[in-house]
Amino acid sequence: MSTKSATKKMSFFERFLNFVEVTGNKLPHPVAMFFGFFVITIIFSMILSYTGVSVNYKEISRTTGQVIEKTTYVQNLLTRSGIRGIFGSTVKNFTGHAALGSIVVAMLGVGLAEGTGLLNSIIKKIVISTPKQLVSAIVVFAGVMSNIASDAGYVVLIPLGAVIFLSFGRHPLAGIAAAFAGVSGGFSANLLIGTTDPLLGGITTSAAQIVLPGYSVTPTANFFFMFASTFFITAVGAWITDKVVEPRLGDYNGPKVDINLNDQISPEEKKGLRAAGLATIGFIIVVLLMVIPENAIFRLTPEEITKFIAENNREPGTMEILKPFFSDSIVYILMLAFFIPGLAYGVAAKTVKSHKDVIVNVNHICKKK
Repeated sequence: MSTKSATKKMSFFERFLNFVEVTGNKLPHPVAMFFGFFVITIIFSMILSYTGVSVNYKEISRTTGQVIEKTTYVQNLLTRSGIRGIFGSTVKNFTGHAALGSIVVAMLGVGLAEGTGLLNSIIKKIVISTPKQLVSAIVVFAGVMSNIASDAGYVVLIPLGAVIFLSFGRHPLAGIAAAFAGVSGGFSANLLIGTTDPLLGGITTSAAQIVLPGYSVTPTANFFFMFASTFFITAVGAWITDKVVEPRLGDYNGPKVDINLNDQISPEEKKGLRAAGLATIGFIIVVLLMVIPENAIFRLTPEEITKFIAENNREPGTMEILKPFFSDSIVYILMLAFFIPGLAYGVAAKTVKSHKDVIVNVNHICKKK
């Protein structure tokens, strides 16, 4: 079939997708785009400042708590004070970023877990252990869960999805599509608190405190939505794979390959997974002992509960009683939840042979982020 006849048969939606792909490939690098926005902002600040553009809005006074009306004018960034502000506030913009500390701490644990190979092995183990009737759902589910492991979903799961589907006699392109749908379409949905949640919580807290001083958004604020979205996306992704994508691909007529799925995981990886599992169980037990008992470390003391009742004129709820856990300590606990199993996996799988390997793995993922 000629290219001309094939082009005539393309639907409007297919032509639109081709346009998006070609246009997207021509876009500059995101870093260059942000630098361009920076320059554009400076230019517009000068133009809007000379034209006297302003905005009227209401604000809650930080001192009196009363609603007041304010007027803000656009400031010219090309004036003496504007240029001084750009040069003088650069370091503060980075170090004062609300979520920077949370991300750095969380990535210490996630970086080690990924660098030692723990997260990659977990993804492979989940998918390889899949029964035939649930293969689409598990591949999509693993893709959704993989976003906690940086780019492990793209690097490990997408090609593995093709291998899994091919081993069951199904079209490998459907496996690639299912994995990609889970990794990309399910980004930020998860059953666990990931590194994105402290980031969003910190940014939202800074924004909220502009109008409501003292307001705080915890990393767990979005958890219930994330939890439910994980199963919803898994169900939708599996249905589309089985009912839409794979039927359109037709029968697979490529070479038949005899694949032993057990060979996808090495003996060292299996040993590492067992060690990581035991370490995870031990860590969970320790955390529960610090949360559940009445006098646990992460519960409000009787004195703190009495103070809360006096200030709020009501009894504290469960989330408020456990505020030292959910609000104050969750980022550090998240780091340990990945660091400890990651270290156990690395030692057992021999991907960590000294403390230098730990530092190299953490440093590598932090550079990627």
